[in-house]
Amino acid sequence: MKVSVIGMGAVGTELVGCLLHMSEATEIVAVDKSREKSEAEMWDFAHTTAFTYAKNPDLVVGDYADTAGSDVVVITAGAQIQKGQSRDAIVRENAVLIQPVIAAVERYSPEAVVIIVTNPVDVITQVALHHSGYPRTRLISAGTLVDSARFMRILSDHVKIDPKNIFGYVLGDHGASCFIPWSICNVCGLDVDSYCELNGLPPIDKTAIRQRVIDAGFEIFNRKGNTNHGIAAGVFRIIRAIEANERSVLPVGVMLQGEYGFDDVVVSVPCVIGRHGVDRILSYRFTEDETRAFERSEAHLRSMIAVAHDL
Repeated sequence: MKVSVIGMGAVGTELVGCLLHMSEATEIVAVDKSREKSEAEMWDFAHTTAFTYAKNPDLVVGDYADTAGSDVVVITAGAQIQKGQSRDAIVRENAVLIQPVIAAVERYSPEAVVIIVTNPVDVITQVALHHSGYPRTRLISAGTLVDSARFMRILSDHVKIDPKNIFGYVLGDHGASCFIPWSICNVCGLDVDSYCELNGLPPIDKTAIRQRVIDAGFEIFNRKGNTNHGIAAGVFRIIRAIEANERSVLPVGVMLQGEYGFDDVVVSVPCVIGRHGVDRILSYRFTEDETRAFERSEAHLRSMIAVAHDL
């Protein structure tokens, strides 16, 4: 598998590390506006290969031509939020930036699965779809995968078990309008309230947990200047599902065309991920409150899409 990473900032660099040590990638290509930085990162990674027993892929630093024939392309390049900003604040700048990037990616890898990480991810994915010929199944966003991971970790701390024993998603927008469909969440097969009641645990404050999920990324950013480990791990999880044709269900941003009653909007929902990207978009029946929360999230995304298209 050939994987190209466009943008070697904190997330792109972390992702290359995951790919180098834990995947079946045969070639990893790094493209960045600063060739000097990307070369230094890849040289540094090359010096780890004598100590690891993973496969040693070819490490390439280059331009878009070197990405030709990629199986997966991950786009992390873009303006970064500053302290006090929301992800929405950089929508115009990154909507402009993504257009030549996606054109170059499509020119050299028209059959690739493309994963957008550039914020605001769902809006930028919609712009990329508008300015390319990629089908919606192969141009997706990293969506709310990291939010869902944060949610499972926060909930696991409350119930005191491994987060891998918790099933749940954060859906909608990767931002303040996201929602948690508690009706489909469970802990070891039990709904969350029943699990807490039957196991002598205090009840869940669902509003507080949602807010902690929303605040988590900003708390990390304010302390260290970026968020990279969780995001890169989430993108790597998508790549593994593609690589192994796992058909794993992951909450990624995909263009909806009638699903959940929405049309022509990229929203994060549970999708079956396989070798060719999104195999299926799953349907769930939400409660009335969850449906209203979903509608608010979709409306917020549409308002940002209007901003992105008004250029």
